[in-house]
Amino acid sequence: MTKGKNRKVLLSLSIALATFTAFSGVSNASAAVPAIEERVALENYLEVKQARTSNETLQDWKKWTNDHAYSLTSIQPEAISQQNIPSTKFEDLEMLKPLLHDKRIVFLGESSHGAAEFSLAKTRLIQFLHQEMGYNVLAFESGMGNAMNAQGQIDKQTAQQTMKDAIFGVWWSKETLPLFEYAKKTQKTDKPLKLAGFDIQQQGAFTNGEWLQNSQLAKQFSEVEEQLVDWSFGTDLKGYQKAKPSIIEVYKQVKSQVQLKEKELKAAYPSEPHIVKLMERTLADRIRLADEYVELSIQSNIEPYNPELFFKTMEWRDQAMMENLLWLAEEIYPTEKFIVWAHNDHIRKAQSEVMVSYPVKLMGELLPDIYKKYSYVLGLYMASGETANNSKEPIAVLPPVKGSIEDILSSTNKPYTFIDLRNRQNERGNSWMFEPRLSYSWGVRQESLVPRDQYDGLLLIDKVSKPHYIK
Repeated sequence: MTKGKNRKVLLSLSIALATFTAFSGVSNASAAVPAIEERVALENYLEVKQARTSNETLQDWKKWTNDHAYSLTSIQPEAISQQNIPSTKFEDLEMLKPLLHDKRIVFLGESSHGAAEFSLAKTRLIQFLHQEMGYNVLAFESGMGNAMNAQGQIDKQTAQQTMKDAIFGVWWSKETLPLFEYAKKTQKTDKPLKLAGFDIQQQGAFTNGEWLQNSQLAKQFSEVEEQLVDWSFGTDLKGYQKAKPSIIEVYKQVKSQVQLKEKELKAAYPSEPHIVKLMERTLADRIRLADEYVELSIQSNIEPYNPELFFKTMEWRDQAMMENLLWLAEEIYPTEKFIVWAHNDHIRKAQSEVMVSYPVKLMGELLPDIYKKYSYVLGLYMASGETANNSKEPIAVLPPVKGSIEDILSSTNKPYTFIDLRNRQNERGNSWMFEPRLSYSWGVRQESLVPRDQYDGLLLIDKVSKPHYIK
């Protein structure tokens, strides 16, 4: 390049720089340098904040939670009339509509099966989800055959009997009964709330066998049902292995009659249009239970202090529950939206990562990713009061640990606090969602989990009480 051309390039660069600095409001290039440095320093000061103490962090979390949480006005189920419940009764739940807009399954959890207020709150949520958002199938952590039986005869019996037929006894209470009264009322509408179960565990008799029109086979069926329960709680593994083939053979004989007795089944269960498929599935589950699960249970009974054996029974059960839930969603109700009622442990998205809990993958974690994408997992917790174990014995809820899920959410000083986790980005005030926090299962057993990895939302009941059980 010639000297003349060099001078022209330098002159062009000088003009460009002068134009830039003039446009920026700076009189010359030398003045622009400190101005830029000052601006960068200011931005860095605004972005980089000093580290907080634990107490300061907790206060930030609580302040953010108070600004972003929702307070429910009530957990009492709405009164049922011949008409729909007025939509105005659900105004405090309106925030759920955009959150659940594209969700096919809403999982309603609970940290204890023995909290009256959990059953009340979930019943009201179900009323809202069914009436306002078109969730027409309610699937319980209870026997598939038992819920099938209850749905099939829901129009022929009382709501209380339907409750007892459908779900495990841990939920037979005055607080759960309004749910079944509501379900019974909806059967005469154009969008009935359909009852279903996805558990594979035995839960008492799910059919009396009269539809078989074979008294001898019906009697054999009833006997093996009782035998299977006895074996499950026993320790005689060799004795069961010897008896198992004859037990399975009875179930196979009953299953072989299902298609042949379609007319009789539909007459016995008039309110369950899918009775044939459901009966076949339930009996197939019984055969699987007899063939695999009972032996696992006996082995666990023989070595009650061997957690690995107990974990195997849990994994087996939850794998079966997951498969049953998918089967219901794909084969029985492929176009319907579901509500699932279960313990927090079964619905969490990464149960195996919860510290000081069962280190196994349970139903929620086992779900295919596509189902997780279109589901919403709501965990229910309690901050004080009294709950009950599965034997219906009272348990005093321990005070929240400082910085725990219960402690942070109870800072709202509201009786019922809901917060969405799914639609949040990690920021200074909500970082508690993205790091391990303590919480209580059953109100007393301490766990450590990352809330947002496990749940899409949380509902805290400030004070709970033991259910009013129905015998």
